[in-house]
Amino acid sequence: MIRKIVNGVQEATEGVKDDMTFMLGGFGLCGIPENAIAELVRKNIKGLTCISNNAGVDDFGLGLLLQQKQIKKMVSSYVGENDEFERQMLSGELDVELIPQGTLAERCRAAQGGFPAFYTPAGYGTEVAEGKETREFNGKMYILEEAFKADFAFVKAWKGDEAGNLIFKGTARNFNPCMCGAAKITVAEVEELVPAGTLDPDHIHIPGIFVQRIFEGKNYEKRIEQRTVRKR
Repeated sequence: MIRKIVNGVQEATEGVKDDMTFMLGGFGLCGIPENAIAELVRKNIKGLTCISNNAGVDDFGLGLLLQQKQIKKMVSSYVGENDEFERQMLSGELDVELIPQGTLAERCRAAQGGFPAFYTPAGYGTEVAEGKETREFNGKMYILEEAFKADFAFVKAWKGDEAGNLIFKGTARNFNPCMCGAAKITVAEVEELVPAGTLDPDHIHIPGIFVQRIFEGKNYEKRIEQRTVRKR
């Protein structure tokens, strides 16, 4: 059995450099790789292209990388709750590629499955289609979208084992699974790391073949962007 365990986040992020392209799992602040992001901030690498559904909030998650001006380009579905993201985009400081959410997920999955490109109807007739190949299938127009190319994918799971098998919990099973194996190196941080054979095979969402490095994260905050409660 191949053991994928590394000794903490510093070893897990070995090889990251300026001007690389990273995939980062999560939706808003749900299921984001908190430890990996904090380490990327500490390493102070620059010129990054980050592929993520959005950039969370100003003072947490990817917002920390934006604050330090470490990101040169965001490839996302929406700006979300991050005021600094919006400011940098409108001022021209940050290159932003906005992509329909389903297309973002599918470009990850295409990279994961080894497909170079795929056709989708999403965005046809809009700015999304500008400069892209189009084709008609059964009377409907489609856009050719290419799979992402990334150096690292950083994902967060609930449980994992030493072979890299992963289980996600609840809505944290968002963009994380489709980013596993979609980059040259996939780094998984988990809340609980267990010996191989501990996880029920029927409960595993991502097999270890898609993961190169795994470690047990620490001090998760799991912040909530918008807390809504029922009136008394």
